[in-house]
Amino acid sequence: MMSNVYNWQIGREMDYPHEEQHPKWQFAFVFNVNRCLGCQTCTMACKSTWSFSKGQELMWWNNVESKPFGGYPQHWDSKLLTMLENANPGGQKWDAREKETEKPYGKFDGMTIFDAAEKKPNPDGGPQRALGYLPTDAEWRSPNIHEDAAAGDHFKAKDQYGGEAQLPEHKVWFFHLARICNHCTYPGCLGSCPRNAIYKRPEDGIVLVDQSRCRGYRKCVEGCPYKKAMYRPTTRTGEKCIGCFPRLEGKDKKVSPTGAPAETRCMSSCVGKIRLQGLVKIDKDGKWTKDPQNPMNFLIRERQIALPLYPQFGTEPNGFYIPPRWVPRGYLNQMFGPGVESAIEQYSCPDRELLAVLQLFRANQQIIFKFEIEKGKKVGEIEVTMPNGDSKTQELFNDTVIGFNKFGEEVVRVTVEEPTFERPADAHLNSI
Repeated sequence: MMSNVYNWQIGREMDYPHEEQHPKWQFAFVFNVNRCLGCQTCTMACKSTWSFSKGQELMWWNNVESKPFGGYPQHWDSKLLTMLENANPGGQKWDAREKETEKPYGKFDGMTIFDAAEKKPNPDGGPQRALGYLPTDAEWRSPNIHEDAAAGDHFKAKDQYGGEAQLPEHKVWFFHLARICNHCTYPGCLGSCPRNAIYKRPEDGIVLVDQSRCRGYRKCVEGCPYKKAMYRPTTRTGEKCIGCFPRLEGKDKKVSPTGAPAETRCMSSCVGKIRLQGLVKIDKDGKWTKDPQNPMNFLIRERQIALPLYPQFGTEPNGFYIPPRWVPRGYLNQMFGPGVESAIEQYSCPDRELLAVLQLFRANQQIIFKFEIEKGKKVGEIEVTMPNGDSKTQELFNDTVIGFNKFGEEVVRVTVEEPTFERPADAHLNSI
């Protein structure tokens, strides 16, 4: 029996197997794809913390894929996109003409994985709860397959290995896509579980598996469109990213001496500073409480520079991405929806406030609930080539952005212009 729920990312109501319920706060994150190095430090931080035991060899709760050819499991997105297209030929389209506060990307007129579920019956009889599939063993074997493998017409000729690297789009391109569980508002894993063994925590929206109820049917693996629910053969149960909830609860006293929520292991280990994690306040009706001084609200709802991953799947993921500038727009529109052009335009030449907030990425291990900006002096101007080819002057100000934790305590203070420190020669032998 399907319920009717509202999904703000696709701008309409949709079918979902459970009644609409929402947590008080929602775990969310923003990844800046433009900065990702593909170093896999986040991957190994997660692996060494949570999935190092027997039976967990295939589990990479955090992974970094090189798009367009990489994926873990292989082809996870292209397979599901093909299944949805076959279920609704020619109908998987966006109508971005009417944008509103509660449908900022317009309206998706196609089928979600829940709308299309009846198109693929279960072997046991009756329709599926969510359109999906079980990856083969071979598809789980190579977590970094096709790493750094580029796409582009120039690779068709054996004697040519180059090509223009010129914005707005490169002829030869790839990018790194870091992924964890999106802790969706309408999770495909939760909706697919016949045992009701999966639930969202009411205090922070983290999606967890109650392994005492799980019987290892793998319906969660089948129903998760991002394939972030995984089966452990040694225990015959499902496992997945738990959002490092002990850190969210402030139980790591070294990081959070006052008990303030802290970032997950993958976030806090990020070398490229591509990650910013947060908690957003959710109203009783499921809407995000308007709070422009919360970095998540500012980047996702106010500026819409960070976009959801495959919002057309219908799970309302709470993981958001600043799309890469150099990638063909058609590919990005399929992956992040119709907000790509606006997001890239803002990122190409950020205004004063946005540039200050971007300094908060990986600036502190405690989660930042509020920011303030202290204005500084003007330090320069830069001519920027915009995505449409026009030239724009960016004014740079040495503003200071201040981040506060859940208790209003100042935890970070960063300037736009990085300071220079000169070490005294009498104290340091390697000083020049």
